[in-house]
Amino acid sequence: MSRVKPGSTRVFAAVTLATALSLSACGGSGSSDSGDGDTAADGQWPLTITDDAGHEVTIDEAPESIVSTSVTLTGTLLAVDAPVTASGATMPNSPVADDQGFFTQWSDVAKEKDVKALYQGDPDVEAVLAEEPDLIVVSKTGQDSANAIYHQLSDIAPTVVIDYGDKDWQEVTTKLGEITGHADEAKKVNDEFGSRAEKVKSAIDAPKQPVTGMIFNEKAKGGGSGASANIWTPESAQGKLLQEVGFELAEVPEGTAGQGEMGKRADIVEVTGENLSKAVTGESLFLFNANEKTAASYAKNSLVESTPAVKNDAVYPMGLDSFRLDYYSATNVLDRIEDEFGKRAPEHETGGRQRRFLSLPAARSLPMEPFGLSGRGRLGDLIASRGAASANQPLTGRELMISARSSRLN
Repeated sequence: MSRVKPGSTRVFAAVTLATALSLSACGGSGSSDSGDGDTAADGQWPLTITDDAGHEVTIDEAPESIVSTSVTLTGTLLAVDAPVTASGATMPNSPVADDQGFFTQWSDVAKEKDVKALYQGDPDVEAVLAEEPDLIVVSKTGQDSANAIYHQLSDIAPTVVIDYGDKDWQEVTTKLGEITGHADEAKKVNDEFGSRAEKVKSAIDAPKQPVTGMIFNEKAKGGGSGASANIWTPESAQGKLLQEVGFELAEVPEGTAGQGEMGKRADIVEVTGENLSKAVTGESLFLFNANEKTAASYAKNSLVESTPAVKNDAVYPMGLDSFRLDYYSATNVLDRIEDEFGKRAPEHETGGRQRRFLSLPAARSLPMEPFGLSGRGRLGDLIASRGAASANQPLTGRELMISARSSRLN
């Protein structure tokens, strides 16, 4: 496969295929239907597509070295086992990112595959050029978008723009699978998640319905006073996830939405100030991009203390990694929902005591110091020792205590 020499410009001819694949349109949630044309998964190279910015792009051969300029899209590329070799990153060592600036929900996968962090923040064309990629993936919107320098990037290699703001993560997975020649893997990812969601749905006792899902901002943007919220609609990835496990989304009353800085969007309803008490109507509340501290702070806020969910003591954090959903973070959300609402055996079957469990996502993020552990290695050893059959089962309190005791002895 030809490479781009520094300083040169590649012009990719628009090869018209009778069965050309258009990626500018997509069906329902989780759909893996790529339209009437052949796809790269069928071995049809070169592949000509129309991306989400309207560019017609020809990819000559199956990509072997992909650079993602969007840290949001990198997780999905990893999930479909696409050959991503380098990626843009976010601020390192933050609550949502590791020391390279990769999101914590998939950072271990990135390390296993030796994905290189090219830069943090603004895109670096020279860093991308140095990787000699044969495909570049760019997000159309969001803080990790490199769309403004599309033409510079497209001089390096075929560059495809994906808009993750107008579709759910399953649709993004399908698109990236088609573009990279990993459509089968993308379908498997979506199917596995759908199966997992169905199992969670049948394994839980649902909280009081309907529910509200949202992101809560205690402080106004840019500092200052004033709280706001972005409430997920049924069109959002988060809203669809809640519905997949059988939850009914509460409606946002007319007249409570603010104008907002993001304009009119199908996936969220922006609410500010005093309208919060009127807009958050769910009997239960699911806070995304939130931990226990966020949930506790929310419940104490005077603007929402009269809402049904707060009165019901039914405010549930979905984790800091739930702001942008991909296969990894969406799976973590399912785990948290199952942990919180999983059906318990009747007391006569447990001797009057209920066993308490800890999911693997929660276990991996649990500070080990209270258990007498200096780090997380012993817990990792415990997880690894359980064998494939039970590796994904929740950890019991007894297992945690055994792990702690083993650490002290060693």
